[in-house]
Amino acid sequence: MTSREKVQKALNHENGPVPVDFGSTAVTGMHCTCVAALRDHYGLEKRPVKIHEPYQMLGLMEKDLLDAIGVDVVGMEPLSTMFGFPVADWKEWRTPWGQDVLVPGQFNLTEDSRGLYVHPQGDTSVAPSGHLPRGGYFFDSIIRQPELDEDSLNPEDNLEEYGFITDEKLKQLKAAAEKAAATGRAVTGGIGGTALGDIAHIPAPSLKAPKGIRDIEEWYVSTAIRQDYVHEVFGRQTEVALVNLAKAAPVLGDFMDVIFMCGTDFGTQSGTFCSPSTFDELWLPYYRKMNDWIHANTNWKTFKHSCGAVENFMNRFIDAGFDIINPVQCSAAGMDPQTLKDRYGDKLVFWGGGVDTQHVLPFGTPAEVRAQVLNRCKIFSRNGGFVFDAIHNVQARTPVENIVAMLDAVREFNGR
Repeated sequence: MTSREKVQKALNHENGPVPVDFGSTAVTGMHCTCVAALRDHYGLEKRPVKIHEPYQMLGLMEKDLLDAIGVDVVGMEPLSTMFGFPVADWKEWRTPWGQDVLVPGQFNLTEDSRGLYVHPQGDTSVAPSGHLPRGGYFFDSIIRQPELDEDSLNPEDNLEEYGFITDEKLKQLKAAAEKAAATGRAVTGGIGGTALGDIAHIPAPSLKAPKGIRDIEEWYVSTAIRQDYVHEVFGRQTEVALVNLAKAAPVLGDFMDVIFMCGTDFGTQSGTFCSPSTFDELWLPYYRKMNDWIHANTNWKTFKHSCGAVENFMNRFIDAGFDIINPVQCSAAGMDPQTLKDRYGDKLVFWGGGVDTQHVLPFGTPAEVRAQVLNRCKIFSRNGGFVFDAIHNVQARTPVENIVAMLDAVREFNGR
């Protein structure tokens, strides 16, 4: 059975080996320190890790490492970073923690006593949009919202980064999809612009001078007191996304298995950011439009990311037409693995949840990691509907012996 066939069986809720994903999306990857440690552990060629997603400092997992750890999914190579410059023209850089890596050519930094700053579109003549604090391992967005004038708020200002797909980008997407499909693995990808209110995008780290509501707190307030404004933003964004989907679907076609739709988080560790009724009012109708179009016109499965305690949103994600939920944060309130599988396992594919990245993976013993992985595989893999991944990205400095114990445990489970 090929890797792609393993993933397709899982996506179709059929019993089979548990497929593995690490690195196919920006929420299923590994920090560059972990990628380097794994390359060393498996005795792979010594070379700097490529930072393909500098916002979270994720390392590119190249073919030799994917083969070594048994990954069944690969992502289409990203065209642009969160900071708006191309993933191209690699150059050398030494991180503050002393790791030699490769970064995109327009990854241009400035520095002060508080740390390092990255600039939108690589332009150091404008204010930075990301900050790597001293002692930190990834960038935080910098809020650059101008003072709001309630009388002149214009929803178009929150749509500046969302536009119609160009023929050139379509050509690049096709090349990336073909390259990914040629690996024999299942392929994840996206066209951009389908995430509604994703808080990572609200500050617009890719824009030199963002307008509109760009402060995170102000955006959350707006979902309660400016719902007409949010409706206009989501409605227009959905219209553009549907046009782009209609252009991309015939080109990407059967190369792609899973489309990454949305990284909007609805959960905290103990609850949700909004009420179920707010979700039903603001998000549900627009998600449903996009997902319905995809299901009517492609064979793709739709991927929804949301951290936190979102058990009471699961039926709403299903109603919205999502096929996949990630990262399955089992440490959050109400997110018991057995309960989730029993209640929603026939409708949703759980992509993640395989091991806790807050406690067990970074701070437990290899034996504790093994035990949790085996237990999660037993629960989530029943009747298919499970793709193994950690709960969100594997974080910086996670002990390599624990990462290897996780990977070995999945092999052990599949070998039973």
